[in-house]
Formats: sequence, C-alpha cells, structure tokens
Amino acid sequence: MIDLFAADTPNGKKISIMLEEINLPYKVIPVNLSEGEQFKEDFVKMSPFSKIPVIKDSDKNKSIFGSGAILIYLAEKTQKFYNKENKINIDQWLMAQMGLVGPLIGAYHSFYRFNKGKSKYGEERYFKITKDLYQRLNDRLSVSKYLAGEEYTIADIATWPWIARHQWHDIGLKNFKQLTKWYLNIAGREAVKKGYEFMKQGDKIPLP
Repeated sequence: MIDLFAADTPNGKKISIMLEEINLPYKVIPVNLSEGEQFKEDFVKMSPFSKIPVIKDSDKNKSIFGSGAILIYLAEKTQKFYNKENKINIDQWLMAQMGLVGPLIGAYHSFYRFNKGKSKYGEERYFKITKDLYQRLNDRLSVSKYLAGEEYTIADIATWPWIARHQWHDIGLKNFKQLTKWYLNIAGREAVKKGYEFMKQGDKIPLP
C-alpha cells in the first residue's frame, strides 16, 4: 500500500496518475497548503523542504519526497514507464520538467493567476517564458510521439499535469498542434482520468 501525501496541484497529480497507471493500491492523505500543514513537524520529517508530494511505501517501510524521485522510485518498483534502454532520454525530459516546466510555469501561476496586477514585469516575463515552453514542447513533439521517444514514460506523466492547467495561462493550447495532440492522447487514458480526479472533487480534464 502506498500512502500519498499531496494537494490538488500538478505535482500531486503526477503521482496519482502514476499510481493509477501502475495499478498500485494507494490512499490519499490531503495536505492543506493554505493552512500550512506542510510545515508541521511530522510532515517536515518526511519532506525536509515542506513540499508535496510525499509517499510512504508500506512494503519497504520507507518514505520518498520529491515528485521526480517518486516517479523514478515507482517506475523502478514496477518496471513500468522507465525503459532502461531509453533511460537517458527519459531522464533528460524528466529533469527538464523538474527544472524548467514546473518551476517556470509555477512562477507564472504566482504572478498571473494568484497575484495579478501586482507586478506587470513578472506577468509579462513569465507569460513569455511559458509561451516559449509551449513552443519548445511542441517542437519536440513534432518529431517524437512522446517526450522521450515513441513510448509513453514518466517524463510524459510528469509534464502533462502542468499543461493541464492551460486554461490558467491564456496562451491558447490549440495554437500548438503537436502539443495539443499529445495532450489529448494522454488525456484519453483511463488512468489519467482517474488520477486527475484523485481528490474526488469532480474535476474534469480541461479541453483545449
């Protein structure tokens, strides 16, 4: 059994989608970020930087923090979505999500979604960066079915939930043909549908 400590964010959805894809039983333990539950002593013991998600694997009696590390752990545990023969490509695109797509789009959310009007510079800067990320992903998907190659991997699972917030970005996902195709292809997977709605709040995957 996997305990998933998470909130309804792209990083939380990465792990719920992965758990649905690999068909492991799991229990969701919500972490209320607005009430500061991520700073409680028991949580910090599992996640030193007070970040969700975290998992506890009762089979191994261990906890793992960091969404990228969790994806690798679960992929290696089940031997799914992390083909060793393509490991370097998967790692590159997974790290691109961890270091670029997530943090930079997350900064755009902070300026444009949650603090709109407080910093014109911040809004404009991260709008341009987010649009550029869309284009770079679109360019990659023009020559590859999935981010790391012809197979669906943890790199796609990590990146997809950030693009699933496209309605927040006002960039126009439908203007990026190959990115849209990839997005809808993944959105049609049953495990993705279930994982997206892991908080049981009736969330529907937003269409382009």
